[in-house]
Amino acid sequence: MGIYDITRFDELVKGNSYVGRGIIVGKSEDGRKAVTAYFIMGRSTNSRNRVFVETPDGIIIRAFDPSKLEDPSLVIYSPVREYKNYMIVTNGDQTDTVYKALEKWDGVFVQSPIQVVDLSYAFEVGLTTRDFEPDGPNFTPRISAMLSFTKANDFTYKMNICKSADAEGTACNRYNFSYTALSGLGHFIHTYNHDGNPIPTFTGEPERVFIPNDIDEFKDTIWNGLDENNKVSLYVSYIDLFNGEKETRIINKNQ
Repeated sequence: MGIYDITRFDELVKGNSYVGRGIIVGKSEDGRKAVTAYFIMGRSTNSRNRVFVETPDGIIIRAFDPSKLEDPSLVIYSPVREYKNYMIVTNGDQTDTVYKALEKWDGVFVQSPIQVVDLSYAFEVGLTTRDFEPDGPNFTPRISAMLSFTKANDFTYKMNICKSADAEGTACNRYNFSYTALSGLGHFIHTYNHDGNPIPTFTGEPERVFIPNDIDEFKDTIWNGLDENNKVSLYVSYIDLFNGEKETRIINKNQ
């Protein structure tokens, strides 16, 4: 496979039973839509006992059956939130960390005569305060993304992964990726390479996936591509870059 090849999502994960949680960000093939997807998978009862619920500024994860909820610390959070011209997508409560960083740096410029301020640097700054998840021996990485709608009819996006520097979890390494949005191209980052014990952490750069024009086609490609036993919930968002209209889809295995 060439380094610039773009692969359909279902082909990319084919035969892989457990990629964990995943984020996809990119632009539709016609160049008109900013596209975001977030999904969760689960092996334990606690991880599988979840649903996505839409909120005014994104989504939140709730327990499907509250009576079966065990430790909520790493499974209940807001994976998607919007702040003005920014959309944050993460696999944990670092969504709120980035949100607060945007608020902080935005406040610095409240009295500024500058009309448009690019606050995208707050993404990396905020995430310097976060580490991987404290769930050894897996040490699940924190994966994050942010879309910046600071250009007319276009956007840029960043991705970040905070993961353990070694098998003992003695230090955290942070990797940042910045992208120009290109038509038909999305970048996919996930928590694990595949199933295992311990589960091997994602390695390398975010993977290149194809983004179609139709939200339902993309939704179905993702959901049908994920392992039937381990998939839990999926969120997909398409935002029109020219008129601001937004379409969203949510699939919860628990209905």
